[in-house]
Amino acid sequence: MADSIKQNVQWFPGHMAKTRRLIKECLRQVDAVTEVLDARVPLSSRNPELSSLIGDKPRIVLLNKCDVADENATKRWISYYQKQSAAVLPVDCRSGKGLNRFVPLLREVLRDKIQKNEERGMAGKPLRIMVVGIPNTGKSSFINRMAGRNRAQVADIAGVTRQNRWFVIGNGIELLDTPGVLWPKFDDPKVGDKLAFIGSVKDTVVDFETLAVRLLEVLQAEYPERLEERYKITGFEDMQPWEVLELIARKRGMIIRGGEIDETRVSVMLLDEYRAGKLGKITLDRLEEAW
Repeated sequence: MADSIKQNVQWFPGHMAKTRRLIKECLRQVDAVTEVLDARVPLSSRNPELSSLIGDKPRIVLLNKCDVADENATKRWISYYQKQSAAVLPVDCRSGKGLNRFVPLLREVLRDKIQKNEERGMAGKPLRIMVVGIPNTGKSSFINRMAGRNRAQVADIAGVTRQNRWFVIGNGIELLDTPGVLWPKFDDPKVGDKLAFIGSVKDTVVDFETLAVRLLEVLQAEYPERLEERYKITGFEDMQPWEVLELIARKRGMIIRGGEIDETRVSVMLLDEYRAGKLGKITLDRLEEAW
């Protein structure tokens, strides 16, 4: 297992280059952009190319999955993005938490646009909003909640939405759903790791054992109490991450013939439980990484 952790996470399917072109082409059709980020990795889940693609368009940032993110960290990230002149909402698109504030915030952000429409005799003209974000951050879940019916394709598998689609959600608002787009390479390999942890990078890109070991390395440093609480383990502070994985496997009885641990089974279990929020509220991005 030790040799496998040298593998770096990289993923840039061909359809994503097309998505960048589509986003650029469609910008002239919209009044604002809503960017959906994962609150667990509010920096790593932000495509650094989007700012240059979007330009001066008004933007609302949704910190989705806030229910499984560290609440104190989320407050700090909200302050950070507000200082970047972005309108920010912490939400959970699966349950709908916080989404009742989206339309009022959007109308506030586009107040000047709405006023100009009224002055030109176009009161009630639909506001058209592009929804962007990397794979698996919850764009389709957001649209489904806002539309009030299951119109957009939703899945926990990275890269489901492959084409631009419009949805009328009422209140004079139309949403443009775009495919999730990553960027050509991750300059910081830790960013690739974090996106793999949350499922934004397909699991086939890097093996489960590698991801589990890397996740444990982060959790040991940042949230050791979560490991203690979930897996009832102690005394692992000075252990190597792969040793902690073995400890968890033996605690859970994941043993195969010969007394060896079932590496794949325990790794899949760890990743699944982290993604489902069973390890508690965890934010993997640190604010100082943004500076």
